Amino acid sequence: MFRSASTLVDEQTFRLAQAGDPTAIQTLLIRLQPDVLRYARKQCRSASAIEEVVQEALLVVYRRIGQVRDLVSLSGWIAKVVLRLCMLPALMLMRGIEDLTEIENTARFAHVSTDELRIDLVHALESLSPHLREVILMRDLQEMTIGEIAHALKATRAAVKARLHRARNLIREYLQSGDEHDVA
Repeated sequence: MFRSASTLVDEQTFRLAQAGDPTAIQTLLIRLQPDVLRYARKQCRSASAIEEVVQEALLVVYRRIGQVRDLVSLSGWIAKVVLRLCMLPALMLMRGIEDLTEIENTARFAHVSTDELRIDLVHALESLSPHLREVILMRDLQEMTIGEIAHALKATRAAVKARLHRARNLIREYLQSGDEHDVA
């Protein structure tokens, strides 16, 4: 599927580029550019975005080449970078829609008193299951890190992140459906 970077770049050039050698970095970027262009043509839906994606991907390679484990994984890493850059316009559109929703919610919450918001937040927290409430209180009230919470709960970091994400979404849903809970 992907041509190995080791056919384009030798190990010494790769290591020197990782160490920050300007000549090696330039050589690396020149040799990788055709593959980056090929990946962009394959992944990007918009032909007008291809050149921009290529330039951005080469910039990412320049900045982060030191983070690549070895020469064998370079091609796959570059392909992922290009794929993410090709998906960026869609992600920005989705974020724009989310931003509009946040503006609407902010405008709605601006008309509610602070005391009412506090009461609604308490009700939202009480509506959570104990394991979700525990995680959100540890993170947002006690300001513990994900690692500290994982250690305290004897859980993985991924499990803590998933619980935190779920808890925040449920609280957001609870607060956004405030009309139904105003009676309480």
